[in-house]
Amino acid sequence: MENRPDPDELLKNIQAEETKRGRLKIFLGYVAGVGKTYAMLEAAHQRKAQGVDVVVGYIETHKRAETEELVEELEVLPRKLVEYHNVTLPEMDVDGVINRRPQLVLVDEFAHTNAPGSRHPKRYQDVQEILAAGIDVYTTLNIQHLESLNDVVAQVTGVTVRETIPDRVIDEASEIEVIDLPPDELLVRLQEGKVYVPDQAARAIQKFFRKGNLTALREMSLRRAAERVDDQMRAYMQTRAIQGIWAAGECLLVCISPSPLSERLVRTTRRLADELNAEWIALYVETPQFASMSPDKRDRVANILQLAEDLGARSYILSAGSAMDSVAQTIIEFAHKNNITKIVTGKPLRPRWQEFLRGSLVDKLIHKSGDIDVYVVTSSDKPSLPADESPLKLHSPIHRYVLSLLLVALATVIGFLIGGRVEQTNLVMLYLLTVVVSAIYLGRGPAILASLAGVLTFDVLFVTPYYTFAVSDTQYIIVFIALFLVGMVISQLTARASEQAQAARQREAETAELYDLSRDLASSANLESILHVLKKHLEQTFNRTIVVLLPEENRMVAYVVSENLKLNDEEMAVADWVYRHAEPAGRHTNTLPAAQLRYLPLKTSKGVVGVLGVGKPNTSDADLTPAERRLMESFANQGAQAIERALLEEQNRQMVLLQSAEKLQNALLNSISHDLRTPLVAITGALSALDENYEMDEPARNALIENARGEAERLNRLVGNLLNMTRIESGAIKLHLEPGDVQDLVGTAIEQLGKRIEHHQIKVDVTANFPLISMDFTLMVQVIVNLLENAVKYSPEDSIIEVAASLRDSKARLQILDRGAGIPHDDLSRIFDKFYRTEHPESVSGTGLGLSISKGIVEAHGGQIHAMNREGGGTIIEVELPLKI
Repeated sequence: MENRPDPDELLKNIQAEETKRGRLKIFLGYVAGVGKTYAMLEAAHQRKAQGVDVVVGYIETHKRAETEELVEELEVLPRKLVEYHNVTLPEMDVDGVINRRPQLVLVDEFAHTNAPGSRHPKRYQDVQEILAAGIDVYTTLNIQHLESLNDVVAQVTGVTVRETIPDRVIDEASEIEVIDLPPDELLVRLQEGKVYVPDQAARAIQKFFRKGNLTALREMSLRRAAERVDDQMRAYMQTRAIQGIWAAGECLLVCISPSPLSERLVRTTRRLADELNAEWIALYVETPQFASMSPDKRDRVANILQLAEDLGARSYILSAGSAMDSVAQTIIEFAHKNNITKIVTGKPLRPRWQEFLRGSLVDKLIHKSGDIDVYVVTSSDKPSLPADESPLKLHSPIHRYVLSLLLVALATVIGFLIGGRVEQTNLVMLYLLTVVVSAIYLGRGPAILASLAGVLTFDVLFVTPYYTFAVSDTQYIIVFIALFLVGMVISQLTARASEQAQAARQREAETAELYDLSRDLASSANLESILHVLKKHLEQTFNRTIVVLLPEENRMVAYVVSENLKLNDEEMAVADWVYRHAEPAGRHTNTLPAAQLRYLPLKTSKGVVGVLGVGKPNTSDADLTPAERRLMESFANQGAQAIERALLEEQNRQMVLLQSAEKLQNALLNSISHDLRTPLVAITGALSALDENYEMDEPARNALIENARGEAERLNRLVGNLLNMTRIESGAIKLHLEPGDVQDLVGTAIEQLGKRIEHHQIKVDVTANFPLISMDFTLMVQVIVNLLENAVKYSPEDSIIEVAASLRDSKARLQILDRGAGIPHDDLSRIFDKFYRTEHPESVSGTGLGLSISKGIVEAHGGQIHAMNREGGGTIIEVELPLKI
């Protein structure tokens, strides 16, 4: 059971094999001139001979004839010209490669730095975008360009390489081929001018291409390749469940700080993790002093965390108190929680006396580590403290130190005033009070100054002999020492308590901001309100301009934008790139850094739902601090989830509408199929009888014709009702208003009904001098026809149907009264719904559209229609219309 492959690793490898991402092959050399480009071109020709579509994205031939000859036989894509300071620089055209969509593209000089203004600062980022498009890439790389080896290469060769790539890019490569050449043969090639021109070759041999350097670099490249082969072997065994000796589960933790040593710590930990085949984590513990750090130190922390992530680490930021005990305890607790086996930290750069006063983090980690190993790394070049970390640096503004001295002066004045009434030793409390006040309101530094100034002032002014530093009683020396030490302790404790309170307030504020955002998002009813809530909270919390963009018809649309923020086409293109690639871009990132805003993808478990754009602060040009970045990511995550919820609700609403439409269609077909079929059958039967029986007598022939005509009229009315219902629901109905007489209205309706009411008596009762009504006469005739026809259907033959018109509250009231069976009480509120028909035994056939159409027409006139049961049996349909619309 102990040798069983890790299921998570199996799944990870299976997913890696199934991905549609392109495959990356790196031709790795230990220095320029070993033949990487030539080997890459030869391999490309072999793939081309196998039928693979191969193109050259970017190749540097260095005017070598044999290299140029191989390039001539391949398709070379045009380069993109970038203008910079009136100079035209050729770069690889990433969009051209993706649009061409070859199976394999050749890209030389993997670690190359692109011209300013390019989409990505580095060429390896261009390659990653090409790989994401599903295109395979061959590229070349020298070992000294690997980020984790940067400090080692500088130490061995004396040359600091500026162009580096993260180790994770190498880790993601599908294949690495080492191009090796013995150093002696390389030096011969160099002297023959096959690598550089003679003048450059001579300088290179003197500086970089020394045999010792070449041997060391060669060893690094071979070692790195061997580690890669070992990783591939392990992945192969795990994927195929081959039993073997598996890694013991080592996990490394590197503790970083604003110290310049942290970069070396990160690179060292990466190399150690490679040797141990272990995971590693970068941790920064944020103390209350972080709020008062300079922008340079904050940026340094952010850059070191980014470096660790580029080298393959997971990064975390935790909070702790200012005391070294608190920091060490936080690190150890994190280590135990994450199964850390080794902690890597840096050797303190501060003087030993400062470590004695403040405590040593290394000592405390070793003391608390238990069974966790602690590695202490020093710097080979012995870096000094930066100016802002000098022990003599005043961390508080100068006016605070002046105020602390003024407090001491005030205590001295009070001491002179009360000196005759109290013991001299009691005056010490005044100076201790100044220390406490200084620590609370001015900071640790001013409090220490107040403690020292208080001791000296007390000695000079209140201890005999006066106005000298000499003392007549040696007991006062103990008082001075005690006063100074107590003042130091009080200042430390008070300042620490103040810093912890400030940190607690900061955490409380962040928690409150997140709570307010989540509460407002939860109460937002639609997408528009969600976006405005997100924008408002981001602006208030970060004091930056904000834009939220969502996809719409294959393009990004800015739904909410801060005032005075305008997005040009270039900014919209950056937002579109972020949405398509699900990676941050823009200001202070490694992708399109020239943009005005920093763009973050709004990601959920189902993908990217939008893009958040964040501008620079209104008062400075600083980047987000790690804490601000963490808080903004939390805001973005909550906003993304709320947006996804709104989109899902909209999709669900659309689905409900589609289901309702489908039900409506089914109801329509079920309702009218019989009514459509019946007249068609009657008409067809009549026509067939007339066609087949030429000798039919005249009365029979006329009866058939009359029956067909009646059914045709019935069919025409049915189709007319369907068309009217469609017009009403689509809002296409338009009223042609003109004054109309109610008597004419009812008379026209009765005339249109014709024989359909021949078995009923119609009684019309219109109030005398009834005013004209503003109406669409044709549509209102249709209303009366529908209501009378409905009354005829549900009334017994020879019964009386009444039509009454009267005035009530300056409105015209029209009533249709019958003596039918009435309407069940539960159906009164539903009879005007589409396709609804009562189900009592006396129910008759019909589509259920007449009353619904009547309601739509009446409401279009600004009126109302409702039904009620009539006393003594029957139904009353009442229409109320305004006299003027």
